[in-house]
Amino acid sequence: MKVRAVSVLSSLLASVLLSSVILFGAGASLAITGPETPGDTVQLQLVASGLARPVDLTAPPGDRSRLFVVEKTGYIRIVTIANGVYALLPTPFLDIDALVGSGGNEQGLLGLAFHPDYASNGYFFISYTNNEGDTIVARYSVSAGNLNAADPASAQQVLFVDQPYSNHNGGQLQFGPDGYLYIGLGDGGSGGDPGDRAQNPGELLGKMLRIDVDGGAPYAIPPGNPFAGSGLPLDEIWALGLRNPWRFSFDRLTGALWIGDVGQLNWEEINLEPAGDPGGRNWGWRCMEGAHIYDTSGICPTDLSVLDDPLYEYSHADGCAITGGYVYRGSPNSSHFGSYLFADYCVGNQVRMLRNTGSAWARTDYSLVAPAGLGLSRLTSFGQDALGNVYAIDDNNTGVPNSGEVYLLQLRPAACVAGNFDLNGDGQVNVVDIQLAAGDWQRPDFAPDYDVDCNSAVDIVDVQSVAAAWQG
Repeated sequence: MKVRAVSVLSSLLASVLLSSVILFGAGASLAITGPETPGDTVQLQLVASGLARPVDLTAPPGDRSRLFVVEKTGYIRIVTIANGVYALLPTPFLDIDALVGSGGNEQGLLGLAFHPDYASNGYFFISYTNNEGDTIVARYSVSAGNLNAADPASAQQVLFVDQPYSNHNGGQLQFGPDGYLYIGLGDGGSGGDPGDRAQNPGELLGKMLRIDVDGGAPYAIPPGNPFAGSGLPLDEIWALGLRNPWRFSFDRLTGALWIGDVGQLNWEEINLEPAGDPGGRNWGWRCMEGAHIYDTSGICPTDLSVLDDPLYEYSHADGCAITGGYVYRGSPNSSHFGSYLFADYCVGNQVRMLRNTGSAWARTDYSLVAPAGLGLSRLTSFGQDALGNVYAIDDNNTGVPNSGEVYLLQLRPAACVAGNFDLNGDGQVNVVDIQLAAGDWQRPDFAPDYDVDCNSAVDIVDVQSVAAAWQG
């Protein structure tokens, strides 16, 4: 877990081989490689355009008919899905423009997470910068009479964090597999973490937080939090040593936590926390930038080996700011299934994928091909729908108002694949796969991979076929 295996030689090679990347992980040997198949492409399908600086996308649990897109300026928009056709509704789901300060490039309405029981309680949570420049996490409710409209009067503040500068706000919210709300916060901004906040156990900034929004008002501390109890670090802290986590996500199959942390001068990094991890990791900033010493003059351990290495890093010869993404779990029949997707803010039409080869993590770069006349400008975020499809969010920060776009990454096989009974892609056929097929029986919006006989429907034959494969 806490192995630092970066040699002087590897650092020199990384600076010479400008397109190379360093791949390493807990227990894995250090390896240097480059993009394996830079000529491959991923097709894009336009989902929505005319958006005001979109920065996040998600869907309520189990809702296959809608996407919710966050606009930095203070709006949440709904995109409906019907028979593969996307339509942007003209009226926002939520309008808090008056409450949001979005003057800084890293400020604004930044994150959205639906409660795991949203279908019954109607709760969702947002993270935004207020007009004073501070971070607010708040809970809202959907309107009683309109599922496509939030109740603006339902706002309840969950968390307030004073922000010393306008950048490094973080802003991502995600409910983990454990049902707790995770909150990503940057180090407070400026450059080089001048307040030494990321390592300060008495500061929430530069941390990953975990809170229980159901156990208290406005929240409780989960009993398993690594620092819960008297004294410092603060009880909310799940992990520390982050510069600006942009973005983080949970693998919907394994539960592992992936964090894209934006670097300072030279290195961008991806941190991986395995499923079931007890928390308490220290990702090193500002003592370290990636796996390299940055500034040990402040709150740093004498033995730097106790800090946690990133899984992966790349130099600024290969980009400028990481855009963290998702492990693709949309289709177990896709060659991309299990790959971690991410991008870089300064590299336009490209998605990067990390895949475990068994002995190391290898990266492949794919060119993104948009429909004629369209193209990505600033890939600022990714999103995921209820079926695991992944979407690219283009801020299109070119000075043209309402020029943001959302695209579907077409990662599913182009045609139906018959005969695969491992419906969730976990490597085995069991009762879970039977339940998945049975749950989609006669649904018009069935998951394509559950149609195992490719007759354009999920029916009793599919359920029986999966059951037979399990018993066989």
